[in-house]
Amino acid sequence: MKKFVTSFFVFLAGASMLMLSAQENDAQEPQEKEKEVKKGWTFGLLPTATWSTDNGFQAGAFGDVYYYGDGSTYPDPLHKISWEASYFTHSHRMRFYLAYDSKYLIPNMRLNASVTYMNDPLYTFWGFNGPAAIQDYDLWSNRNTGAGNHLNYYGMRRDMLRILANVQGRITDHLNWAAGVNFWRWTMGDMRDNGVKGADGNKEYYNTNLTLYNRYIALGAITEAEKNGGLALEMNAGVVFDTRDIEAAPNRGIWAEAYLNGNVLQHQYLKACVYFRHYIDIPIHIPAGDPVFAYRLAWQQTLLGETPFYMIQNVPLLVQRNMISEGFGSSNTIRGLRENRILSEGFAWVNTELRVKLVNFKLFRQYFYIALNPFFDAGIITKGYRTDIMQGIVKDPGLVSFDYSKYIDYLKADPKRAKTLDRFEKAHSAEYDGTIYDASNLHKIVYSGGIGLKIAMNQNFIVSAEFAHCFYGPNMAADPWIGIGMNYQF
Repeated sequence: MKKFVTSFFVFLAGASMLMLSAQENDAQEPQEKEKEVKKGWTFGLLPTATWSTDNGFQAGAFGDVYYYGDGSTYPDPLHKISWEASYFTHSHRMRFYLAYDSKYLIPNMRLNASVTYMNDPLYTFWGFNGPAAIQDYDLWSNRNTGAGNHLNYYGMRRDMLRILANVQGRITDHLNWAAGVNFWRWTMGDMRDNGVKGADGNKEYYNTNLTLYNRYIALGAITEAEKNGGLALEMNAGVVFDTRDIEAAPNRGIWAEAYLNGNVLQHQYLKACVYFRHYIDIPIHIPAGDPVFAYRLAWQQTLLGETPFYMIQNVPLLVQRNMISEGFGSSNTIRGLRENRILSEGFAWVNTELRVKLVNFKLFRQYFYIALNPFFDAGIITKGYRTDIMQGIVKDPGLVSFDYSKYIDYLKADPKRAKTLDRFEKAHSAEYDGTIYDASNLHKIVYSGGIGLKIAMNQNFIVSAEFAHCFYGPNMAADPWIGIGMNYQF
């Protein structure tokens, strides 16, 4: 709860800085004009002072730059540039991102391009096939299990470079063709741990021999050819149907995509991707604007070939709304789950939410509104990943013999850790048998709910804070789950 409150106030402080830093070139706009119109350049800048269950506190900055020209296309900008540079304290992740989006640079075409670099020295890998992969909180990032024996069972490292460019062209009104190319370079391996100072003054490190990543390699679930990463060159092609009135936060309309996405390098595969989003105006006329009911139906599945381990978390998208488009779980798909918690060859999900504007106002010559969005998410695996191999991966003998006695002593030493001790003793009341996979859970429905708070500037720069809980159970939930970033989810 303390982290929840801290993150909420950090979000509000950041939003205040957004308001103070927003600038625009509209000095010649007539003051008597009542219609909301923006001209020239505007920008939003925020410190990335956020917190998440998976990665800890985030430090850095991010923002958007918009150019509206003479204002005739407002609220859609002529050009949009997005960027981020940040560091996460728990996972030590570094992210660098630069993106460009425009429907006007090339006549009758839309261009979306970006470059992303991400360094994850302590990336968390939860295993394959979501609910079937048994999660144990006490095996995650535990520094208190004894000298020279620190445990981070789900830890590994990954570095990623992504360069993408997607274009859309008009077929008929509201219907576009779409095509693109995405280049990826992945480097995977054991954790890069900075270590902690032990009782004898020497550095102590995580036990990299006892990790799920290495267990999967030993049993063949991760192959020798892919365990260290690789390259991917994805080509995609399909159609986009779009009748939204506003792109960033539509009041009405449909946005649907259907396309094929395939890799032509190294491990070849072909995926089908279908996304249908519908925005429905609810005619309850309140001063800040009508409420909107929005929902998304989504499905992606591998049709030919097999996705390599280092690409299985990718969620292909034609237009990037967030810096990272990966994982079933976290802010991109099912909120309330840990990041990339569900990894499979096929997955279907639904997101529903009610978007209610509470108030709108003008400040520093910028147009703002504040909104709430209660939501419900659900999803199910439609095609498992390497299920024939996973059937034989039930237990990890290394976990049975692992010495938890010093961890228990650590919990008992401080009354503030009583809840953690109670949870651990209940989870391990019987002799721990090292179970890490249960195939009977493969196709169970995972669902979650929560509420979000939005602060929007000029209908495009939208800061989002969302709080969610997974109702499936402790094997999937990330409590508390807090997502603070940009834009509505869809």
